Amino acid sequence: MTMTYATYLTGDDLRQVHEASLEILERVGMLVRNEKAHALLARHGCLSQAGSPLVKFPRKVIEEFRASMPPTFTFHARDPRFDRTLPTDAPVIITGSSAPNLIDPVSGKERRATSEDIARIARLVNELPGYDVFSISTLAEDAPPGYYSLARLMPTLKNCLKPLRISSLDEEDAGRTLRLGALVAGSEAAYRERPFITHHTCPVVSPLTFDMDSTEMLLYYVERGYPYYGSIVPNAGLTSPMSLPATLAQGNAEFLAYAALTEMVKPGSPLIYSTLPTVADMRTGAYAPGGIECAMLHMGFAQMARFYNVPCGGYIGLTNSKVNDAQAGYETGMSVVAGLLGGVGMFNMSGLLDSLLAFDFAKAVIDDEIAMMLRRLGRGFEFAHSAMALDVLADVGPGGTFMFHEHTVEHMRSTNYVPTLADRDPREKWVEKGGLDTQARAMERVRQILTREYDSCLAPEVEARIRAEFKDMVRGDCLPPAEWAK
Repeated sequence: MTMTYATYLTGDDLRQVHEASLEILERVGMLVRNEKAHALLARHGCLSQAGSPLVKFPRKVIEEFRASMPPTFTFHARDPRFDRTLPTDAPVIITGSSAPNLIDPVSGKERRATSEDIARIARLVNELPGYDVFSISTLAEDAPPGYYSLARLMPTLKNCLKPLRISSLDEEDAGRTLRLGALVAGSEAAYRERPFITHHTCPVVSPLTFDMDSTEMLLYYVERGYPYYGSIVPNAGLTSPMSLPATLAQGNAEFLAYAALTEMVKPGSPLIYSTLPTVADMRTGAYAPGGIECAMLHMGFAQMARFYNVPCGGYIGLTNSKVNDAQAGYETGMSVVAGLLGGVGMFNMSGLLDSLLAFDFAKAVIDDEIAMMLRRLGRGFEFAHSAMALDVLADVGPGGTFMFHEHTVEHMRSTNYVPTLADRDPREKWVEKGGLDTQARAMERVRQILTREYDSCLAPEVEARIRAEFKDMVRGDCLPPAEWAK
């Protein structure tokens, strides 16, 4: 089935956004804090005055480098079975990332996350079928000095075979990340052939500013040919105008600038039109990624991505709720359905509460079920002559039942998604089973997964090579909380 997407923008609207974006870049320009990027832009025809960080982009420059943007992006895994390519494999479901805090699975209290928590999250993501890519969900408070990214990657590599995504602090941190990848792959050449870590930054700080450090990471990874993409994050009322069309135009201009810089570094470099657009709650200035306007803007950006024929996605399905409650459910559910129907291909949606500040194990399980429902929604109606089941209707006849017909048995597992978490029992049976709510059932599944025994995803000799080179590396083993072990 070829899906017809819901749209907000007409063809004229798309061209208007495109033209407005070109005018923004040509007339207003971008602040470029990174000197290397500034020089590269100047060499390719962008305009600036001596001593000024302000750079203006002639439209011919944007149009030239827009032409080399590839239409696909692949997340590679150590095991090719888990490779995912946008847009072919959409929806591609990715965990939310880099939360500093975690809801403790035993006490239910918020605390700082550690490398031990990352090991548990990685194993959970590896076992849950709805997730395609593990964007490492939390930071590691216990990281030794110099091990900022390594303390997140080691527990991930030991417990998850799916594609990984991470952000690095600087070139030194990035170099350690690449070295760890080579040690796992067996050599730098083997890692280059299958780079199972995708790198990510937010190179543009809205409004219209190339950040110093994040832009440096863009240059670092793209120059070396490693998978990288950036995200654009305008916030209407604070870092973009309080208008959805204006925020769309500004965010699109920021994407075009980041994309042009990427293609200047190495033409044909894959990228994703990735966004996290929001509208601030001006009662307090609160950040509101759970707002429905976030989904609306994602739908608009998805249309612009199709206008440019590039893959798209971003942080959608987020919540402002501090606990895994009804607010968390409706904010996540409404936005991801709108995004899917609007053509969003990649969903950084899973596991986070409180505006990306805290990971919750139960929400990760609930979001996995939402992800599976999204996949079913994306399949849509599969029309064929046999799908009408005319012979079956004639066989059963008026007043009959289809319950025991072989056609029902044949199709009952493919026609509908059968949830593993949602309860569909009569109330009496639900009460007999303990009367658990969704949060409690989700935590039961977390406990079932994390108390099983698993082999490490790293061979002993590979881990030995890693520890010989990185003496202070964290353990990274997936162990259940001590209270569960008892």
